Amino acid sequence: MSKKSYHTILAAALFFFITGLSGGYSRIHPSTLVEHLSAEPGTLNPMTATDAYEGMINGHIYEALVERDRDTLEMIPRLAERWTISPDKMRFRFFLKKGVRWSDGPEFTADDIIYSFRVLKDPKTANSHVKVYYLDVQSVEKIDRYTVEFLYSRPYYLALEFCGGMPVVPKHIFDDGTDFNTHKNNRLPIGTGPFKFQKWETGKRIILEANENYWGRKPGIKKIIYKIVMEQNVALQMLKKGELDVVALREIQWVRQTGSPKFTENFYKLKYYQPNFRYIGWNAKRPFFSDSRVRLALGHLINRKAILDKLMFGLGEMVTGNFYIFSKYYNKNVKQVEYDPEKGKRLLSEAGWRDTDNDGILDRDGRKFSFTFMIPSGTEFSERLASILKEDFSKVGIEMDIRKYEWAVFVNKLHNREFDAVTLAWGLGYSGDPYQLWHSSQAEKGSNFCNFINSEADDIMDKARVEFDESKRVKLYHRFHEIIYDEQPYTFLFAKPTLAAISKRFDNVKVHVTGLNIDEWIVRLEK
Repeated sequence: MSKKSYHTILAAALFFFITGLSGGYSRIHPSTLVEHLSAEPGTLNPMTATDAYEGMINGHIYEALVERDRDTLEMIPRLAERWTISPDKMRFRFFLKKGVRWSDGPEFTADDIIYSFRVLKDPKTANSHVKVYYLDVQSVEKIDRYTVEFLYSRPYYLALEFCGGMPVVPKHIFDDGTDFNTHKNNRLPIGTGPFKFQKWETGKRIILEANENYWGRKPGIKKIIYKIVMEQNVALQMLKKGELDVVALREIQWVRQTGSPKFTENFYKLKYYQPNFRYIGWNAKRPFFSDSRVRLALGHLINRKAILDKLMFGLGEMVTGNFYIFSKYYNKNVKQVEYDPEKGKRLLSEAGWRDTDNDGILDRDGRKFSFTFMIPSGTEFSERLASILKEDFSKVGIEMDIRKYEWAVFVNKLHNREFDAVTLAWGLGYSGDPYQLWHSSQAEKGSNFCNFINSEADDIMDKARVEFDESKRVKLYHRFHEIIYDEQPYTFLFAKPTLAAISKRFDNVKVHVTGLNIDEWIVRLEK
């Protein structure tokens, strides 16, 4: 897996992360980086990981054959020294670097690639979000100890990114007859990356240390400590005291709590956008949300601009679809769903939701419009958003009950489709393919949690995957964007900028197109 896992495209939700550090003038060892985690990862197995926290940590431990250049976004070598692509774009042959070793000693070879692919495709492996990108990989063949070849059944415009970016796990560790999903090394990862796992203290911290036998350039940082702190305000105070090295700031913290001369003297404040969007998802299997008119009506009842200004101090970009807002695939001709409660009420009435018994609650076929809104606990934005929605919906006769769950329970309910409506965020990739989120084949077990089913959308996604002419692919995705807008499986909210506070005891802290890269940071001497 590369530094930015292409498979946790996925990932996570309302919890945005950032690499970071803290007031180094105090109690942190100068070569140690202390990062803040606001929730605990579920696993450190890159094949089954789904959220940003897992990808954040695994990105320092595991590597893939290729990765993205952080500024040009072109694919460049990582564990592969080079590759060849057949003229028909069906065969991808990778020549592995020699002398690369897993952190416990054995050499990384083609056998690890073959094993990883077998596990990836195994129906028993809990990684449907990963499998979706390998549907057309027919086989992976070992040519020799340092050469492998991926054979596709049909071309795919992102083939190099995904076969080259496939999560790679050590065969000698996992191929022991133990269930892969519950293997002990899901909490004791062994990788080839610049850092290796040291310790996991549940509920407290995860520690990585420099991999002294790393094949590549070694980073200046010798240890990374991920401190698990659920409360964001506490994390900011720890940053100021020198107990953390980086914190991802909330909007109010960015605007009101980190602008003093003392703070700016000791910390960098960085703001940048990566592919992500916040949304409200409506479960189309529930009778309340099976009609697109209802979903659109709810969009008209939500004053997104006011929410952006009130909850996020205007720090964000309103979006209308899932594509990265600064990419060619994002259709700028699609207009925002305007705040118009009267139009919303008319659409609800057209869909059959009326207050027939005069009790103040809309009903249809004997059922009250009363649903639950699921949010992860500990996320202030979600809680405040839910309160606003509850009040606004009640004005038109809709009852909304707010249910909060701890992250692990929340994710389980999400994957089991045990919700009416939910608010989350997707952290997507730069390359556009929306198949994982929206294709009907992903509705039962994949990431299409809201059960979006549309034959034209399916057809577009299938065609786009084999379209190598970018201009034609852009047209396909622009039409797809229009369909998503018309159907409103999500009420799209905002693209959220990353807001980072980072200690100035580190130099060479750069913002690349893909974000930050701690491997290039230089540790200053303590003050």
